[in-house]
Amino acid sequence: MAGIRLVRSFLTVGAWTMASRVLGFVRDIVIAAALGAGPVAEAFVVAFSLPNMFRRFFAEGAFNMAFVPMFSKKVEAGEGAHEFARDAFTGLGTILIGFTVVAQIFMPALVLAMASGFLADERFELTVLLGRIAFPYILFISLAALLSGVLNATGRFTAAAAAPVLLNVIFITALGLGGLMGWDMGLTLAWAVPVAGVAQLALVWIAASRAGYRLIPERPRMTPELKRLAMIALPAALAGGVVQINLLVGRQVASFFDGAIAWLNYADRLYQLPLGVVGIAIGVVLLPDLSRKLRAGDGDGGRHSLSRAGEMALALTVPAAVALIVVPLPLVTVLFERGRFTADDSAATAQALMIYGLGLPAFVLQKVLQPVYFARENTRTPFYFALVSMVVNAGLAIGLAPVIGYTAAAFGTTLAGWTMVALLWVGATRMGEQTKFDARFWKRFWRIGVASWAMGAVLWVLALWLGPLFDTPGWRVVALTVLVTLGAASYFGIGHLIHAFRLSDFRSAMKR
Repeated sequence: MAGIRLVRSFLTVGAWTMASRVLGFVRDIVIAAALGAGPVAEAFVVAFSLPNMFRRFFAEGAFNMAFVPMFSKKVEAGEGAHEFARDAFTGLGTILIGFTVVAQIFMPALVLAMASGFLADERFELTVLLGRIAFPYILFISLAALLSGVLNATGRFTAAAAAPVLLNVIFITALGLGGLMGWDMGLTLAWAVPVAGVAQLALVWIAASRAGYRLIPERPRMTPELKRLAMIALPAALAGGVVQINLLVGRQVASFFDGAIAWLNYADRLYQLPLGVVGIAIGVVLLPDLSRKLRAGDGDGGRHSLSRAGEMALALTVPAAVALIVVPLPLVTVLFERGRFTADDSAATAQALMIYGLGLPAFVLQKVLQPVYFARENTRTPFYFALVSMVVNAGLAIGLAPVIGYTAAAFGTTLAGWTMVALLWVGATRMGEQTKFDARFWKRFWRIGVASWAMGAVLWVLALWLGPLFDTPGWRVVALTVLVTLGAASYFGIGHLIHAFRLSDFRSAMKR
């Protein structure tokens, strides 16, 4: 029953994340058609990435990875959970208001750090303007992330998982209004960012209030518990900083190739679909679950949860990775190639997507393995591992750029991801039997690989057969639908036959 509840929670978060990602594709399709891979598109990508970069540093990364285990233990013990959450909410908000003011002043320096290749043309000033408009989003989304942590730790996943849907709804609405009213698309998109942040914060604040956690900010104060939270969060913050340095390196490399930032962004959006649906869902559910079981001394239960999360991650992301490797061009062509997004843009984006596909299982497995450390309030070890991955990423991205161009950034990201997974896995196995994947996981591990590559062969044959339709306007969507449907059917059919998984597990979880 515990395993079914865990899978059900994964599916709840995953379903809402899927809705968000699908709407995100609609958003990106419209942006690609309106802006292509031109200077306004690149300026907005960098401007929007600024608050998101620091959001991962402050919220989902450092702060929440330290906050959720501590809060979960207080909920389990029934002592001081509300007061702790309120003090954390107040403290985080105070820090971020000051940080936002500083960022407004030094925005040109932030843009230079993100994309120094912009300095030689009009993209620089435009990015500074759009960045100043979009940056306050970090305050609203970081506080929303903390409230989402409160909801997730108490077993309430729906509102927190639904909040990202609002971002894409507001973006799509803004794009539609902008097109009808003739507004400047760059400014329209930039102003939509903080509006979406306010909407997301309002949604999770109301949900947390209904759950009994009505967090009203008070005068900031440094309690012993907040000091402990800061001490635990600091290494995670440093680790988050390392991850952001990886992103900075990639964008710096791409900024010296015209259109590359946009190409990498569109490729990133495609591989983020399975990463978001599976990896983020598992990470969100697994951390509080492991924290509660450690608090209760249930080591065997923790190992079971870890292993089932690993199975779920591989069963749903390895086939997605194979699809991105085998048929990247049809995916990009159908989704983005219209308006100002040309066939050359599709080919360049597909190259990056194929390389990201090689790293997709690594990006998801990080979400599975990191909670093993964070649930024990160990944020130092992942930081040291992140430093190693940073060196790998920077060395490859910078070293290969003169040889292979913008794709060096994608290779650096992918190989750094696998380095991080290897280090996390070795470290987890050294903690003892209770932090190792169980026998059932390893029995299914290789079968999932066989089923995935068999599906890859089916996709390759289907892509050749359907090739003329992908070149025929009006039939592209039909061809892609057939390709995806038959590919998925072959994977689930083969996987079930060779016992890589049981379809009844998915059906039971969905019904429950």
